[in-house]
Amino acid sequence: MIPLKPTLTLPAVGLSGFETPLSEEEAAIQASVHRFAKEVMRPLGCELDRMRAEDVVAPGSPFYSLFEEFQKLGLDPSLLAELPPEMAVRIESLIGEELGWGDSGLGVSLGCAGFPLQMAIAAGNQELVELCQGRIGCWMATQPDRGSDNQLLDVARDWPAGVPANTGNLTAKVVGDEIIINGQSSAWVSNGAVAQVAFGLMCADYGDGFYDRDGLPHGIAVIVPLELAGVSKGKPLEKIGQRALPQGEIYFDNVRVPRRFAIAEQEGYYGAMSSSWSHAGTHMGQVFTGVARAAFELALQYCHERRQGGRLLIDHQMTRLRLGEMMRRVETARAVARRSLGFARLSPQTHPYATASAKVTVTEEAKLVVDEAFRLFGGNGTTLEYPIEKLARDTQAALIEDGENRVLTMRLGLLAQQLYAEGWSQY
Repeated sequence: MIPLKPTLTLPAVGLSGFETPLSEEEAAIQASVHRFAKEVMRPLGCELDRMRAEDVVAPGSPFYSLFEEFQKLGLDPSLLAELPPEMAVRIESLIGEELGWGDSGLGVSLGCAGFPLQMAIAAGNQELVELCQGRIGCWMATQPDRGSDNQLLDVARDWPAGVPANTGNLTAKVVGDEIIINGQSSAWVSNGAVAQVAFGLMCADYGDGFYDRDGLPHGIAVIVPLELAGVSKGKPLEKIGQRALPQGEIYFDNVRVPRRFAIAEQEGYYGAMSSSWSHAGTHMGQVFTGVARAAFELALQYCHERRQGGRLLIDHQMTRLRLGEMMRRVETARAVARRSLGFARLSPQTHPYATASAKVTVTEEAKLVVDEAFRLFGGNGTTLEYPIEKLARDTQAALIEDGENRVLTMRLGLLAQQLYAEGWSQY
């Protein structure tokens, strides 16, 4: 039924734009996370952005206060599990957007910090749940010589015939009750420089080599306590953006992990890998929706303060057009991010290529919004006095983070090819 308004009013709008009405619980959670993002994340992110990477991770660094303050919000993973599924998706989306609005690097750090715990809960392994609780986690999926190659799921279509698939230089050998890990992660492991526990994805030899009959590498998904003998870390990475997010290599020299710490082995590896990758990609979508919104809001405010051509910027038609485009893109990013999150959480058959495509859309839209905001600031945008320059640097990394966008889009095309072969769209 069409609702008839008795009078003309401005549209209902909240922190997350043109939102359908939030429940009292949803609104309260959104408000508390927004306060945290405004009062803790933004000032902390700006402070860490000016520090050297080594100082960010040093004992006594203000970085570590992030986790103490976030814990006070009481957003335990069990909270969402107790809610109706559709409501849980919307709350997770609201939380992720606010974290990105506060600071993208810290938002990614918080997401990664709880990743091993989330996987332990999903596996129903109480020993690992207790091992991960209260500890800073990270997600190890890429290596120096195996970045986008770790997304290989279809050897026949996606890999040159007769060429062995890339196993990378961080591998595991499963022997009896132990998993023996050697090699190194990439320098891009988020929280790698500070993590106490890792959720690792790597190729594995179960005694009959690294490859199955089709040439697809065997793998293992495992929780690794990072205080084990043989584990060491490289220097934290100096970057142009997301400097509040400590990233760095982790090295393994005959590190022995109990086999019971595995989340998934030979047969279940690619299912676990798919699920974990989908989880990470959906978080990226919410975070960079928040970044796009932050850039739009900064530009909207600036256009109400800056005068040019005898009037405020906001009074120029061209400025309104540009702001309208930015607002439209923020709404697009939010819709795509939330739909992808719902698919990843509620569909019985998710797939990382599908959720990764949403990460591509959101980060590309965010980049366009941030770039337009940067240009509206004019020369002021290039100075450290205005926060838009930081958003410009932070967003650049998102086009590569969690998969380079063009490679991910290519694999979405591969997914279309796979689905077509199964009869999809053949009418």
